[in-house]
Amino acid sequence: MRDTPLSNCERRFLLKAIEAKKRLDGRQTYDYRNIKIAFGTDYGCCSVELGKTRVLCQVSCELVPPKDSRPTEGIMFFNLELSPMASPAFEPNRQSELLVTLNRQLERCLRNSKCIDTESLCVVSGEKVWQIRVDVHVLNHDGNLMDAASIAAISALSHFRRPDVAIQGRDVTVFSPEERDPIPLSIYHMPICVSFAFFLQGSYLLVDPCEREERVKDGLLVIAMNKHREICSIQSSGGIMLLKDQVLRCSKIASVKVSEITELINKALENDRKIRKEGGKFGFAESMPKERITTLKRDDAPVEMTDVKETASDIVNRTETTTEAVPSPVLVAMGTAQVGEGIVNSWALDEDEEDEPQTEDRKTEKKKKKKEEKKASRWRKP
Repeated sequence: MRDTPLSNCERRFLLKAIEAKKRLDGRQTYDYRNIKIAFGTDYGCCSVELGKTRVLCQVSCELVPPKDSRPTEGIMFFNLELSPMASPAFEPNRQSELLVTLNRQLERCLRNSKCIDTESLCVVSGEKVWQIRVDVHVLNHDGNLMDAASIAAISALSHFRRPDVAIQGRDVTVFSPEERDPIPLSIYHMPICVSFAFFLQGSYLLVDPCEREERVKDGLLVIAMNKHREICSIQSSGGIMLLKDQVLRCSKIASVKVSEITELINKALENDRKIRKEGGKFGFAESMPKERITTLKRDDAPVEMTDVKETASDIVNRTETTTEAVPSPVLVAMGTAQVGEGIVNSWALDEDEEDEPQTEDRKTEKKKKKKEEKKASRWRKP
């Protein structure tokens, strides 16, 4: 499924906003989106959120024969996947041009920069070495996948622990984490990619472009650098000519951004290490915000409880005590109630007493009428 292209109105609007030094999400020209790093329950599992772009990285290892050309070095393998869940433009089981480009940039950033000591991964020279596999899964695509993938990969590699081994002659014994503590990888430095998007033939520059800004860009410059200001790799795409001053300005901006991101990664690693040491709860479930239904929730109002007894006694004293005893309702049967049981009901008595004299008067009047009728009938007879 192809992604929906931008209309001419949207394209002109984006370019006009970039000319006015404004961005869709309110950022400045050199601002990064918010970066959130979370580690899973297993070592080597890391999730990175760069704004709405989300990437999951998993590092694993296994014992394999080494390469013939390098019998004393371990093997680093990188695999990046673009699933249709991340964007409708990604097709399953098909290597697109974007996927090949991202894989090459990730390998050039992490493997060719020699950031990991591969010789420490050798178990038996020429026979068995550790193969470190880095799988990067894109969960949501909102622009700048390269930066998010590089942050997730180096964070997962720093968090990963390989099993300890023992060698006795030709026999190699791999110990479980319960038997021996796993061993971290030997990492020399942390190369991190910083992407710069150029617009209107290089006239305008943006750091960390979002997905819509990437659609209208004319060129892209990706610089991989560590916090020591050493450039590990640099790649330009888009076919635009960049001046030397532009590249130098981008390298200075990248050095500042890389130092900030490296400090953020180190803080996340230190917090995870501290929680695991204290025996607290860790993993993705603890890092996610707990969203609950709060329709019937009511904020607790602060109540002063210091002088409750004195206030209650004052209120009781101020109230006027009623002398009349109010009868309490008595339940006679389910769904019924009677007030004043055992007390003489004066209302019913008054009604009966009023009704009785009325009935006697009516009887006497009837008797008088009958007598008068009898007398009248006697007089009428001849």
